[in-house]
Amino acid sequence: MKILVTGGAGYIGSHAIVALLEAAPSVSLVVRLAISPEFTSEWAA
Repeated sequence: MKILVTGGAGYIGSHAIVALLEAAPSVSLVVRLAISPEFTSEWAA
């Protein structure tokens, strides 16, 4: 079984990944980390 987790860098996502790794052999993670305020404001809407 393959599992894709979005937002895995957050508190809930990181705990979910730990639990999923125990149950599934293949867990992928997608994270969008915003570094600059300009970048963040473009995506916040």
